[in-house]
Amino acid sequence: MPTSLPGFSSPGASTEAPLEMLAACHGRIERQCETLQRLLPHVQAHGADAAAQQAARAVMRYFDSAAVHHHEDEEQDLFPALREAMAGSDAVCIRELTDGLVQDHRRLEGLWRALRAALDALAEGSAQVLDEAVVGDFMAAYAAHMAREDTELLPMAARLLDDATLARIGQAMRERRGIPAP
Repeated sequence: MPTSLPGFSSPGASTEAPLEMLAACHGRIERQCETLQRLLPHVQAHGADAAAQQAARAVMRYFDSAAVHHHEDEEQDLFPALREAMAGSDAVCIRELTDGLVQDHRRLEGLWRALRAALDALAEGSAQVLDEAVVGDFMAAYAAHMAREDTELLPMAARLLDDATLARIGQAMRERRGIPAP
């Protein structure tokens, strides 16, 4: 089992550049999904050993906090800012995109609840198997969601949102995380 199983560290983006921070979060989500992918055969071969327990805890810690903040950043700040920026233009396009992404968030949260229960048992050393279908559904849903955000949402936000709006979004992100202002 690679020593990187419990998760990765990655260069962080700052709330001073909120769109870049959201994009960087996608990279961290991908790395957590890679950990889940490696965890499947590991658990089959080794059961709920110390490495599997540590990896399960790291994935839960990430998706219980950072991923939750990521969805809140989008739903509470970015999506409303985009809708406001498009007022009087093609607001239907933005509304359809953001409403679809909110629906994705709810689906991802449901998939996470099922996966988290299995990871919690694994972290406690009681589970000996992870359901490959549950892990696969979660990973596929996140991959599709992030692809849509990376190819549609974030480029649109970069074009439409002015510096003052981005600064407000960054401030909200700091407050949500308890990060002091720079």
